Amino acid sequence: QVQLVESGGGLVQAGGSLRLSCLVSGRPFSTYVMGWFRRAPGKEREFVAKISRNGGMIFYADSVKGRFTISRDNAKNTVYLQMNSLKPEDTGVYYCAAGGGDVYKAPTDYWGQGTQVTVSS
Repeated sequence: QVQLVESGGGLVQAGGSLRLSCLVSGRPFSTYVMGWFRRAPGKEREFVAKISRNGGMIFYADSVKGRFTISRDNAKNTVYLQMNSLKPEDTGVYYCAAGGGDVYKAPTDYWGQGTQVTVSS
């Protein structure tokens, strides 16, 4: 019953910015730890960022620290990923995910369909 729908992907030049959004339905949004993952062409899926239910705890992959910001608005049932200073290496399919565990567990219980991010150089 839980559905996650990403939006905001697209094509951007290196150094540019994009903001991804993920709308969650089917359960109260505050139930979940939320996260973002990505899969680059020819590579395995990797963790990008995650945020606790109340937004008080946030974790990032080393590769995106200082450039990406995860946030959530529980009133809007939405989690965001603001991506700045984008690099060609950031290209890939970005997936929103939700989990019912604590923030220290990977939030992988539910997944969105993915949204393509392409960074050109």
